[in-house]
This record gives sequence, structure tokens and C-alpha cells, in this order.
Amino acid sequence: MHDKQRFMLYQGCFLIISFCLLLVCFPVGGSLDLALIHPWVSSSGKFLLRDNWYLAELNHRYVKELIILVYASFLIIWLGSFKFEKLKPLRWNYGYFFFLVILSTSIIGLLKSHSAHACPWNITIPTTQGFFWDFSATQGHCFPGGHASTGFALMAGFFVFRRSDKKRAYFFLISGFILGFAMGWGQMMRGAHFLSHNLWTAWIIWLVNVSFYLLNYKRFGLSQITNTSAQTSQQQ
Repeated sequence: MHDKQRFMLYQGCFLIISFCLLLVCFPVGGSLDLALIHPWVSSSGKFLLRDNWYLAELNHRYVKELIILVYASFLIIWLGSFKFEKLKPLRWNYGYFFFLVILSTSIIGLLKSHSAHACPWNITIPTTQGFFWDFSATQGHCFPGGHASTGFALMAGFFVFRRSDKKRAYFFLISGFILGFAMGWGQMMRGAHFLSHNLWTAWIIWLVNVSFYLLNYKRFGLSQITNTSAQTSQQQ
């Protein structure tokens, strides 16, 4: 079976199965969401870690800014490839990488801006005996997880390098998943998101990457040949 056909088969099965699992096991505000967020909410419905420095500043601000700098470096490499001959073989990979990062995070941002799901910290209603969850709020602009998307977007590197550099491809895949999940979990601890928000974010970003990779599959093959030729020329 051709690599593209095998890739389409595996990814199609994965996307369908993971979609069904998320739909059944992780509906927004479902039992698993409530159980996993329970340790971070007080008996009166307050999220005591909402303003915690490590979560509000280190995780939500500094880590995000650091990752954005990484993405900015991809843009710099792409721009530099038009001026420096040594960077020319990298033009397609890093240009595509940066484009997919911007595209996937923008799609998450667009969906989030039109979402009817509110953030957990906005839907806890105190009562005399504790609190209850009010899921009647509309236009809450809190689904999917925008912050987690910054980390998950790094997974685009898996598709960029899967045919030319397996180790680098899996580095970006694992790093993107760990960063996205950790950043999303920090937001969950603050009460900004349910875990489902972040898992659906990862699924959407993966879908975007699979779709665009298949559309550009031949181009990646040409890029690999170009890079190999360039490396051979430099060695000679």
C-alpha cells in the first residue's frame, strides 16, 4: 500500500474513533469534566487557584510567549530563505510550519469567539448548601481552549518532518502534545476551561493538519528531494 493511502487509512480511522470517544466520554460539562475539575473548586464554587502566579502568569503568559517566540523563529527562517542561499532548502518546511500554526490557532480562536460554552468559573452558582453548575449561559466564548492551542499547534512539525526526519517529527509531536495538555491542564486548575475544551482543541488541530498535509503531500515529496540534493551539493 502506498504511503499516502496508508496514511489516509490510519488517520481516517484515528480521527473517527477519537471523535466518537470524545463525543461519548467527554461532552462539554459532562460527568468526567465535572469529576476532573472538582479538586480545584471550593465548596462554595470558587476556584482558589484562579490568580495563582504559577498558573496565571508563568503558564498563561510566559510559557505562551516563549512558544510564540519559537514560532516567530520559523517565520524568520522562512524570510531568511529568500536572502540566504543556505536557508533556501528550508523555505517550504518552515513556511508551511508557520502557516499551519497560524491557521490552526486562528481556527480555534474563531470557534472560541462564537462559542456558546461559558468558562467554568463563570457558571458556578453559590447556594446555602454549596453551589451548582449553571449550563444555561450562552455566548460564553470559552470553547475550545485557546491557550492550549498554542502548545498543540507545535504538532504541525510532525507532518512537516514525517518523511524527511522521523526523530524531529516525533519530537514535535510529543512536545506539542505535552505542552498543549500541560497548558490546558493549568487553565483547568484555574477554572478557565474544562478538560474537554482542551481535548477537542487537540482534535481540531490534528484534523486541520491531516487535511492540509494530504493536500500538500506531493509538495512534501518534492521538498525532500530538493533538500537531499542541496545537502549532496554542499558535501561535494
